[in-house]
Amino acid sequence: MIPAATVSLHASPAHPTPLQPAHWQQLWRQAVRDPRELLSMLGLEALSDRISDEAATRFPLRVPRGFVARMRKGDARDPLLRQVLPLNDEMRMVPGFESLDAVGDAAARAGTGLLQKYRGRALLVATGSCAVNCRYCFRRHYPYAEENAARAGWREALESIAADASVEEVILSGGDPLSLATSKLAELTEALRGIPHLKRLRIHTRLPVVLPERVDAGLLEWLARLPWPVAVVLHANHANEFDAQVDAALAGLRGTGAQLLNQAVLLRGVNDSVEALTELSERSFAAGVLPYYLHQLDRVAGVAHFEVPDQEARSLHAGLAARVSGYLVPRLVREVAGDTGKRPL
Repeated sequence: MIPAATVSLHASPAHPTPLQPAHWQQLWRQAVRDPRELLSMLGLEALSDRISDEAATRFPLRVPRGFVARMRKGDARDPLLRQVLPLNDEMRMVPGFESLDAVGDAAARAGTGLLQKYRGRALLVATGSCAVNCRYCFRRHYPYAEENAARAGWREALESIAADASVEEVILSGGDPLSLATSKLAELTEALRGIPHLKRLRIHTRLPVVLPERVDAGLLEWLARLPWPVAVVLHANHANEFDAQVDAALAGLRGTGAQLLNQAVLLRGVNDSVEALTELSERSFAAGVLPYYLHQLDRVAGVAHFEVPDQEARSLHAGLAARVSGYLVPRLVREVAGDTGKRPL
C-alpha cells in the first residue's frame, strides 16, 4: 500500500469561515483527477493503454489521495483501483446496457431533485457531487445540473414533502449529500423540522469511507442535534476500504446515536468471491456497521464489465450465509424500475 499521511480527524475548526475551508474540503480539492497520475502513483504505468480517455472525459476520474493510499502498489487487480479507473471496457456497446436510467429515476420524479419510488419515503437528490467517482455508478448519466433539490433553497422539494402526509422518511442522496457544507445541511434539516409527519432521516453517503476527514466536529454536532432517529447508509464494497482513520470516523458517527448500515454492489473483479464478501461483512461489523444490502449491478451504459450473473450472485450469497452469522448477511437485491421496493433475488 502507499503510505498515507497521518491526519487528525478533527484537525480543522468546527465552523471554518468562508475564507478558511474545512480540512476535508482542502483534501477534496487535492483529489487525483488524472488516470495516468493515478497509475504512476501505484507503479502501474504499463496499464496506460487500458485507459479510455473518452470514458474519463464523459465521467471524470476523481479519487481522494487517502483512498489511493489504501490501494496495493503494483497490483493491477487491486479491488479499490478497479472501482475508479476509467477503462476501455466502458466504451463497449453491450446488449442490455444501453439505458441511461436503469432504475427509473425520471419516472419517479416528484419535483426538482425529489424522487418518490416507495410508499412513505421521499429521496432528495441533494447534490451531484461525490468525493469519488465510482465507475459502476447508476447515476453517472443523471442530469444533476437540472435536477438538484438544493436549487432555490430546497423550496420545491420541501413544499412537495410537506403536502404529502404519507411521507414519514426523508432520504438524503445524490451524488453524496455529505459533500455539501455542514451549514447547507443544517439549512435543509432546519426546514424539515417544520414538517410534522416526518419520523426518520436517512443519509446515503460514501464520504466517511473514501474521505473520513469529512466527519469533523461540525458534522457530528449537526447530526447529534437532529430531532429524528437517523440511519447513515454507507457504501463500501471491499474490506480494504476500511482503515484506522475510517474506523475513527465511523465511531464518531455512532457517537451521535446514528444507526450505521452498509450497502455494497456485487462487482466483477472487486468482491465476486465468498472470501471477499465474508471479509467485507466481518470488517464492516468490526467498524460498527451492519451489513444491509448487497445490490446486483444497475445496468446503465458503460458498466457491463462489472456484472455478475444472477445465478452466480445467488451462489455467492449462499456461500456467504454458510460462513457467517445471520446478522452479517446482507440482503441480495436488485432495484427494478416501477417496483414498490427492492426486489430480493
